[in-house]
Amino acid sequence: MRDLLLVLPLLIPLSTAVIGLLFWSRPHLQRALATVGAGLLLASGLGLLVSVRHGGIHTVQVGAWPAPFGITLAADLFSAIMVVLTGLIGLAAVLYSLGSMDAHRERFGYYPLVHILLLGVCGAFLTGDIFNLYVWFEVMLISSFVLMALGGERAQLEGAIKYVTLNLMSSALFLAAVGVLYGIAGTLNMADLSKTLRATPRPDLVLAPAMLLLVAFGIKAAIFPLFFWLPASYHTPPVAVSALFAGLLTKVGVYAMIRVFTLLFDHHAHSAHLIILVASGLTMVTGVLGAVAQNELRRILSFHIISQIGYMIMGLGLFTPISLAGSIFYIAHHIIVKTNLFLISGLVFRLQGSYQLKRLGGLYRKHPGLAALFLTPALSLAGMPPLSGFWAKLILVKAGLELQQYLIVAVSLMVSLLTLFSMLKIWNEAFWKAAPAEHSASLSRGTQLALFLPVLGLAAITLWIGLMPEPLFSLSEQAAQQLVDPTEYIRRTLGE
Repeated sequence: MRDLLLVLPLLIPLSTAVIGLLFWSRPHLQRALATVGAGLLLASGLGLLVSVRHGGIHTVQVGAWPAPFGITLAADLFSAIMVVLTGLIGLAAVLYSLGSMDAHRERFGYYPLVHILLLGVCGAFLTGDIFNLYVWFEVMLISSFVLMALGGERAQLEGAIKYVTLNLMSSALFLAAVGVLYGIAGTLNMADLSKTLRATPRPDLVLAPAMLLLVAFGIKAAIFPLFFWLPASYHTPPVAVSALFAGLLTKVGVYAMIRVFTLLFDHHAHSAHLIILVASGLTMVTGVLGAVAQNELRRILSFHIISQIGYMIMGLGLFTPISLAGSIFYIAHHIIVKTNLFLISGLVFRLQGSYQLKRLGGLYRKHPGLAALFLTPALSLAGMPPLSGFWAKLILVKAGLELQQYLIVAVSLMVSLLTLFSMLKIWNEAFWKAAPAEHSASLSRGTQLALFLPVLGLAAITLWIGLMPEPLFSLSEQAAQQLVDPTEYIRRTLGE
C-alpha cells in the first residue's frame, strides 16, 4: 500500500494524459477526465502526506533493482507537501479552464498537456536520483513550452522563445553538474551521493558541481540575476496557464535547490549558503521594484513571483531548522496565493476587457464579492495579519533575528511594505476608482461557477492558514528537521 501511494501521483496524471489523447476529437470528455484526474491527484497527495507523517519516509525501488543501482522514488514530508500543493493547484487550474479555455486550444490537447506538466512536477518532487530529476525537469520544460505557445499568438511565441531559451541553458548546466558529480562519486542516487560526498578526500572538488547546480536551479527558480525570462513570458499565455506556471514551476526550482543544498552539499558548500542569502535579498528588491514600476496587472504579478522567491531561498541561506521551516511554510502560502491572484486577474479581464490598470476601474461597486476575493490573497502576499503571508514572513524574520542577520531582515520588511504599495495600486486602479469606460460582460451560470469556485476555494485556504497556522507550521517544522538531519532519508532510500 505504501508503494502504491508513492507511485499514484505519477500514474494518475500519466494515465489521465494518455486516456485524454485517445479522446482527441471529444473535448467534453477531455474536460471531464482532466477534472477527475486532477481531483484524484490531490486525493493521492493527501493520502501520501498522511502516510508519510505517520509512517515515516517512503521509498520505492523501481523494477526491484536495489539502490543505488536502480531508479529510486522517495517521499519525505517536504516532498509529500509539494505533491499535495501540486494536486491542489492542478485542480484549481483545470476547474478555471472549464470556464475560460477556448475551443481551439482544447482541440489541440490542452488538458492532456496540463497533466503531462503535473506528471513532470510530481516526478521532480518524488525522485531520489539526481539524473532523473533532470529528466523530470525536461518533461516539465517540454510540456510548459507547448502550453505557453499553444494558440500561436505573436506575444505567446515571443514569450515562449525567451522562456525555453534560458531554461535550455539551465538544463545544459544541470546536465554538466550531473556529469561532474558522477565523475567524483560514481553514483547518481541522491542518498548515496550524500554519503559519498561527505567522505570524499577532495572536498574542494565538490564546490564546482554545487555552483553549477546553484546557477541551473537559480535560472529555473528565477532568482537574481537570472530571472529576466519570467516577466517576459508569464503574462503571455491564457490566464489558467499563467496561474499554473506561477503556482508551480519556479517552486520546483526552489525545491530542487533546497533538496541538494541540504542533502548533498551541507558539509562542503558553506560559501554557497552565503551566496544564496545575498541572492535572496537582491531577488526580493529587484522583483518588488519591477512590480512597482509596472502598470499591467499580470506583469505586476509576474514580478512579484520573483520578489517572493527571495523569501523562499532566504530560509535556505540562513540554514537553520526554523528558517527551513519558514521556507517550506512560505512556499505553501505563496503557491496558493499567487495562483489565486492570477486567476483573479483573469476574472478582471473577463469583466472589463483589459489587464492595463489605466483601463480598469469601478469593480468594487459592481462586483464587491470579487473585490473581497482580491483583497484576501493580495494582503496575504504583503504579509498583513492575520493572513497566511504574515506567519510565513514572521517565521523567517524570527530566524534571521536569531542569527543576527539584521540586514536581510530589514530588506524583507522593506520589501513587504513595497509589496503592500503595489497591491494597493492595483486596488486603487482596478477596484476603487471610477471606471474610465463602460464595459460590461455577462457570464453564464456555468462559467461563473467554473471561474469563481477555484478562486473562492483558494481564498478560503489562505484564510484558514492565517487563522489556524499551527497545523501547517508543525508540518513544516517536521519537514525541516528531516532536511537538517537526512539520516532517515539516506537509511530508508538505501535500505540500510
